[in-house]
Amino acid sequence: MLQEAITSVLEQTYTDFELIVVDDGSTDETQEVLRQYADRLIYLRHDENQGVSAARNRGIRSARGEWIAFLDSDDLWRPEKLEIQIAFFDKTPDAHICQTEEIWVRRGKRVNPKKIHRKYSGDVFRHCLPLCIVSPSAVMIRRKLLDEVRLFDESLPACEDYDLWLRISKKYPIYLINQPLIVKRGGHSDQLSGKYWGMDRFRVQSIANLLKNNDLSDEQYQLAVSELHRKCGILIQGFRKRKKFEDAEKYQIIKEKYG
Repeated sequence: MLQEAITSVLEQTYTDFELIVVDDGSTDETQEVLRQYADRLIYLRHDENQGVSAARNRGIRSARGEWIAFLDSDDLWRPEKLEIQIAFFDKTPDAHICQTEEIWVRRGKRVNPKKIHRKYSGDVFRHCLPLCIVSPSAVMIRRKLLDEVRLFDESLPACEDYDLWLRISKKYPIYLINQPLIVKRGGHSDQLSGKYWGMDRFRVQSIANLLKNNDLSDEQYQLAVSELHRKCGILIQGFRKRKKFEDAEKYQIIKEKYG
């Protein structure tokens, strides 16, 4: 999958880019696979696994370009992806971030995203609160924006992208190019999204951080509190069902704090 992902970058119709591959402590043949691309990419390696946020952040800090685009190793870019996004920014100079539509493939078969995964364009803060509707592999983002809002939160083992999109969308529009320019491949056993029960735990942490920072508009604050209450309610019910009453109480306290 890694070779296919790299090939999808190297076959872009827009060619003025640097390709940085961050190896987050792999224990397979990744290093050997990448040797064939030695003169076409920058290879960075963590001796031990530090998590997806640390890997992406190292790549961002090493990048020299004005624009940053991400590609997870199990996804693919279609050949015109970069060209179309650069053209969008040329026509929309005030824009700081955009994403594209995507094709979903699960266990080798194309599937349709559910209605809850619908993407929106522009002021998307309210749509980013329930779940992540921005795909890292579909994004292109101005480097200066990442310097402003900070990079991925390395304390989050998952939902780190949800957290970043919230911090961006509270201040800036996230635009959608309504063309499927990435292939998002899923359903394999080592996907991060399948590793943790109760992913809303990390989303609650992100929303609580927003509320503590106290820089939301009145409408954004009410939307964030409403979603935090909903997620805490789900977690409380789930923990009680599992007889984890201390965990349930933790989220009851968070819920009451933002009453």
